[in-house]
Amino acid sequence: MCDKVLTFCELLARLKHLPRTGWVHNDVTNPETVAGHMYRMAMLMFCVDTKQEGVNFDHCVKMALVHDLAESIIGDITPACNVSREEKLRCERAAMASICELLPANMADQVVQLFEEFELGTTKEAMLVRDLDKFDMLEQAMEYEKNENKPGKLKNFFDCTLNVFTTDTVKKWAACVREKHAEFLKTTSAFQFPTETPEAAASCSNLSE
Repeated sequence: MCDKVLTFCELLARLKHLPRTGWVHNDVTNPETVAGHMYRMAMLMFCVDTKQEGVNFDHCVKMALVHDLAESIIGDITPACNVSREEKLRCERAAMASICELLPANMADQVVQLFEEFELGTTKEAMLVRDLDKFDMLEQAMEYEKNENKPGKLKNFFDCTLNVFTTDTVKKWAACVREKHAEFLKTTSAFQFPTETPEAAASCSNLSE
């Protein structure tokens, strides 16, 4: 059992050092890691009024910590990698199966269920965690633009998170980020960002997936 635990630790260590592909492709300096992304998603649950959203706190935290676990084996695949969604999911499921061989049976079942629930995205918990996934990306994009003092550099991330949020809580958070970002953009007139319209996100892919 100890060998399995140590192997699992090694997989988790990969996530601590694996940069998120979307940021790498956009030449971000010191991009966040997959583990950092999942950690902030999980911690953001402390900001959610779970009664108002009608979700189970523990379930959401677990899902946030599990949803990108497969990337410890297959890496962070994004739409820019030219891999179909079906092939990506097939690879993720195969990776999750390998990872779960390292875990006690009851824990392995839970991990698989959490992963599949997130992918399906139909429960209240999954909808919220998927919103947190996109929100963390949106907030991170603003942070990078500010850190590098490059307004508009990550415009595509703002465009592709228009009208994608489904929960009241995260919709409000996203609106706050966009308001703060608009203030930041006042430092330049070179970029014009679209407003929230149903058409704006019609052809957008989630850059974090």
